[in-house]
Amino acid sequence: MNYEREYNKMTSKRFLFTSESVTEGHPDKVCDQISDAILDEFLTKDKSSRVAAETTVTTGMALVCGEITSDCYVDIPAVVRNTIKNIGYAGAEGGGFDYKNCAVLTSIDEQSTDIAGGVNKALETRSDNADTSSSETEEVGAGDQGIMFGFACDETPELMPLPISLAHKLAYRLAQVRKNGSLGYLRPDGKSQVTVEYVEGRPSRIDTIVLSTQHDPEIKGVSDNKEVQEIIRQDLIEKVIEPVFESCSIKPDENTKYLINPSGRFVIGGPQGDAGLTGRKIIVDTYGGYSRHGGGAFSGKDPTKVDRSAAYASRYVAKNVVAAGLAQKCEVELAYAIGVAEPVSVMVDTFGTGVISDDEISALVKKNFDLRPAAIIKQFDLRGLPAKNGGKFYQLLAAYGHMGRTDIDVPWEHTDKAAMLKDQAGLACCKA
Repeated sequence: MNYEREYNKMTSKRFLFTSESVTEGHPDKVCDQISDAILDEFLTKDKSSRVAAETTVTTGMALVCGEITSDCYVDIPAVVRNTIKNIGYAGAEGGGFDYKNCAVLTSIDEQSTDIAGGVNKALETRSDNADTSSSETEEVGAGDQGIMFGFACDETPELMPLPISLAHKLAYRLAQVRKNGSLGYLRPDGKSQVTVEYVEGRPSRIDTIVLSTQHDPEIKGVSDNKEVQEIIRQDLIEKVIEPVFESCSIKPDENTKYLINPSGRFVIGGPQGDAGLTGRKIIVDTYGGYSRHGGGAFSGKDPTKVDRSAAYASRYVAKNVVAAGLAQKCEVELAYAIGVAEPVSVMVDTFGTGVISDDEISALVKKNFDLRPAAIIKQFDLRGLPAKNGGKFYQLLAAYGHMGRTDIDVPWEHTDKAAMLKDQAGLACCKA
């Protein structure tokens, strides 16, 4: 497919684009948070831990399986229960799933020695101009083959697509009003969805807002479901939707459609309503479908897995390119082979929005960004972040997106190389 041609077609007309997010109580997100809470605990105690933790939840049960190699002991069932408790699945308010009473099963093995060998000693395929000043950087290979995409655009201050940015904020706000008691009848499970109308490639208006939230069967002494749903509708517009759009330059208008609990009732939810599984919300975790995705999930994986570390690095590259004013949109693809330190390919696509050619931007990227796994790990301190943040870092990313976060300090969101890229591109006299 000629993506530049497709982009030009897209910018020449009016179209709708939709992205969704889910709250931390969604069954798949419960699993992501459990897997990342386990990762946080191992890395806090032993930074060299190799972790691949997968979780599934269903009615009355959580199962953790995978491969973990570490010099420390972690009480995995305790981590699982504490994570479920913090999400809000406790007692009657948990809506049928309770951290105290659910069964917690574990099936953990060590990392394959074949995989470990490839990671520990990279194959000798480094380029002639590669920096070999760090023995760790040149010896650590990718934990697997695969492709990863990073993306940035100038639609929001955090350089994310507007639909996913708004969807995350709505989902996050749902959790806030539940936890602070403003809407205490809400339960943990919920979803958001935002449809944005674009004109000539730019966000123009909000077409549709969808919110689905788990709730108590009786609200404010009202048990009739029709009345219950009307209370929910009014409360969510006033206390969730309106506060989110206060700081947004594009706001709902008289033609914006509001679909709130469109199924008509949402009492049974969470793991009781649907089984959950780690890694099943990869589009929610990234760019809401606005950009391509390599297919690899993040949660439960230590940083030697390039599914995680290289996806963060590609976002870092793309965001700095856009922040430098080199393009309005930038997508970066990285590809790796297991055991090989350097990416086998680096691709930059600005969809025709670049002020210099994509080839020139690619050359700047290769010159200024070390994309070998150990270099990424070292630059972002991916092994040390949990300990630096009180033992809780990756778990915070496991809900409301890994990209574009403004509520926590995320190193791949920094734009510290934008000025340098701008200068090397000959744009120093221009405003980024």
